[in-house]
Amino acid sequence: MAKIIAVANQKGGVGKTTTSVNLAASLAVNERSVLLIDMDPQANATSGLGLDTRALRRTVYDCLIRGAKISDVVQSTAVSKLSIVPSNADLAGAEVELVLVQEREKMLKSVVDESQAQYDYLIIDCPPALGLLTVNALVAASSVLVPVQCEYYAMEGLGRLMSNVRRVQDSLNPALELEGILLTLYDSRNSLSRQVVEEIREHFKGKVYKTIIPRNVTLAEAPSYGRPGILYNAASAGAQAYLELTREVLNHGKESPR
Repeated sequence: MAKIIAVANQKGGVGKTTTSVNLAASLAVNERSVLLIDMDPQANATSGLGLDTRALRRTVYDCLIRGAKISDVVQSTAVSKLSIVPSNADLAGAEVELVLVQEREKMLKSVVDESQAQYDYLIIDCPPALGLLTVNALVAASSVLVPVQCEYYAMEGLGRLMSNVRRVQDSLNPALELEGILLTLYDSRNSLSRQVVEEIREHFKGKVYKTIIPRNVTLAEAPSYGRPGILYNAASAGAQAYLELTREVLNHGKESPR
């Protein structure tokens, strides 16, 4: 049975897709079978793994709206053991089309349940919003990983997200857990970044990963080459940080993130 991790934050620009792609790739490098599901109509995870979104015949939209199975949509990637259910702009229409569907919040879960036995991990990249697509991801997931940028408004946005996670737990997915909070885009030269790290660790004791993802050229450049950081420049600080995060994720349940 796969562990299903939704990577979510309603705020854009926090490294959510970067985390989804690089965590999935790093898990695959650690010999885990991984499926990345791109639930963002911007499809950055799809293009970031080298797929041409304009050439796709089927996407996650077909799974949600047209009854396609994941096996009909899944694509291989340049990373051995990593596959992806791609997305494109069509997915934006699903938010509207799902409104009148019965049990609309559970459409992704019904699709995922049929295929999760084939994988060790499913990573779901959520859009930067708390609409039906993100709710579908949270209902399908066993846990949620929250990337948080080390900036002034981080705490405010994190509080809103955690409130919504609790609502999903209360009404739709009581088994949903907080996988961990990941601090991203950290600049050690910036005193504000250091202050944000201290405040988040203080407010969410025991829930914040030890690993901090730095601002890094490799992580910024790699998507334009259709590669995760570990394939673009494995020796870079960014790629190494995601490998360290992966070790924490693999140890989750033995030693909680801190």
